[in-house]
Amino acid sequence: MEFLELLWLGKPVWMWLVFISIVLTLLVLDLGVFHKEDHEIGVAESLKMSAFYIALGLGFSGFVWWQIGPTETAQYLTAFVVEKTLALDNIFVIALIFGFFAVPRQYQHRVLFWGILGVIVLRGIMIGLGATIVAQYHWVLYIFAVFLILTGIKMLFSSEKEPDLHANPLLRFLKNRFHVTDDLHGHDFFVKKPHPETGKLVRYATPLFLALVMIEFADLIFAVDSVPAVFTITTDPFIVYTSNIFAILGLRALYFALAAILHRFAYLKYALSILLVFIGSKIFIADLMGWEKFPPAWSLGITFALLGAGVLVSLWKTKDKPAEA
Repeated sequence: MEFLELLWLGKPVWMWLVFISIVLTLLVLDLGVFHKEDHEIGVAESLKMSAFYIALGLGFSGFVWWQIGPTETAQYLTAFVVEKTLALDNIFVIALIFGFFAVPRQYQHRVLFWGILGVIVLRGIMIGLGATIVAQYHWVLYIFAVFLILTGIKMLFSSEKEPDLHANPLLRFLKNRFHVTDDLHGHDFFVKKPHPETGKLVRYATPLFLALVMIEFADLIFAVDSVPAVFTITTDPFIVYTSNIFAILGLRALYFALAAILHRFAYLKYALSILLVFIGSKIFIADLMGWEKFPPAWSLGITFALLGAGVLVSLWKTKDKPAEA
């Protein structure tokens, strides 16, 4: 019992165990019960899954309120909303990768499931390193802040350009490193086939495995933006990690609901750009005003206002725009 009260990254071990238990239970139920058999996830099922994960993520804020306090709850909700919204760009890239490798919809959930496991580990490593660095060198937060401001400005003025996966260096490396099949083999990531020259059985990677690695790499790139953004909201590792993971857990469900209507959120990019500039500016505004930190309640309200405006403008501007193939 004394072990459960020990502090790890600033919070009792039992709080971390509660969170980890929730996540593991969700993952076991997801693949082991609800999606044991491969099937195509429709929009209705996707929306129900999305609503469940969003409700769970928001519901966890009650636990944060109960155990930590209202200020941290506002920080958690802000981080959750920011991460959830930044994931929209990730959904576009996932759709592009699935299209490139011609992954049928019935196998996409399996790829995203195993991708989530990798994300949980990678985000944990990144956040753990970030928390350690920030605890030792507080001035790193100012570097994060400037990086977010520059990223927001760049996003605001950048033109939309679809990445060329054929020229992707990671994909070229994978094809040089592994024997790769031309076609899918069900939901398998690897299969054994006779080598065309020796005739011996050799392990081949399938396009499904390449899609999985590319999605993991894409999330790593997106984490370069999202993790510093959350650290400028709060430096509490528990808030940073739990908000990130709860937002990402619902990314798979959100993908199946939004992949076909991403064109309706064309103007959300501008709201996200302004939001990143705002998040990066908070630390400088707080110093200028002589505050210990920017008020979390204000941060949450401004975040909702910017994103809400972006969604409404997007839906209004694209109401007559047809979906792209």
